[in-house]
Amino acid sequence: MRLEPVANPGLLRRLGLPAAALVATVVTGSLLALSAGADPLATLGLIVTGAVGSKFAALETLNRATPLIFTGLAVAVAFRAKLWNIGAEAQLYAGALVTAVLGAHPIVTGVPGVALIGLAAALAGALVLLGPVLLKTRLGVDEVVTTLLLNFVLLLVVSMLLEGVLKDPMGMGWPKSAPVAKSVRLPRLIEGLRLHWGFGLALIAAGLVWLMQARMRLGYEIRAVGLNRAAARFAGVPVGAVLVKTALISGGLAALAGYSEVAGLKGTLTLDLSPGFGYTGVIVAMLAALHPGGVVVAALFVAGVFVGSDAMSRAAGVPSYIADLLLASALLYMVLAMQLVRYRVVWR
Repeated sequence: MRLEPVANPGLLRRLGLPAAALVATVVTGSLLALSAGADPLATLGLIVTGAVGSKFAALETLNRATPLIFTGLAVAVAFRAKLWNIGAEAQLYAGALVTAVLGAHPIVTGVPGVALIGLAAALAGALVLLGPVLLKTRLGVDEVVTTLLLNFVLLLVVSMLLEGVLKDPMGMGWPKSAPVAKSVRLPRLIEGLRLHWGFGLALIAAGLVWLMQARMRLGYEIRAVGLNRAAARFAGVPVGAVLVKTALISGGLAALAGYSEVAGLKGTLTLDLSPGFGYTGVIVAMLAALHPGGVVVAALFVAGVFVGSDAMSRAAGVPSYIADLLLASALLYMVLAMQLVRYRVVWR
């Protein structure tokens, strides 16, 4: 058996194989539910109902999708240049930390204050990724290792600060920061419900990333560096500078996930702010084939699976961990489908 490149994949191949991956994911989910002693169709139905079966459920799905859109975009931008950013979790916490510090006692309030804190949070995430990319471009250090390890470093730093100088004196001993002032909180999209303007910012970010990739010179340079770094350098593309710019954009996007969670949803920084949004962003980006529009769809799908699985677990008594297995299966099937779009299997 060997793989041969497919020069011009047809529409059926480009759409059919990803569709087959989704079907395989549904079949896998059914088998998992069956192994847990539940009716597969009823279990899948409960997941769908739990995700979008009511106004509250649908809005919770959008809330859960908000940080996933940001981290998915961060990973997609970096991976497009073959910059393997596995540190979106660290960049998320960097953005959340800056938001908590500046938001507790804001100097500027209102819309300018919201914007300034958001920009500061994005800058913090960008700087977190800047170190690994400079180590990569100057010393050849593998960014997978440095970005991954920074996740644990940032978590320990946040833990230390929450147990020390950032600990809320009114928090009854709980390790959390002082609440963000209402004057710099992201407003609710729907009054009385938890959905906030972070979701709107995530959609705007997706549109801007698409515009950059499709219509701007930097987007072309990022694609060129990702496709063939040596050829891009030969053609005059400043590879090092492009990687640095890519890192700054990617880190900033991931940090906005932390900003939106603290300034929009939670109002305070805690160590369990993220249940793994940074790592899940890798799944979102891969399911989306690194396309910004696909990231939004994939984030909604992943968020729906998590929210729906929680509701399904309560109703059917099936462990909610089925969501993790379902998403892992979806990622594997989609990666395989993407490979088969580009290559055909030849048997000898």
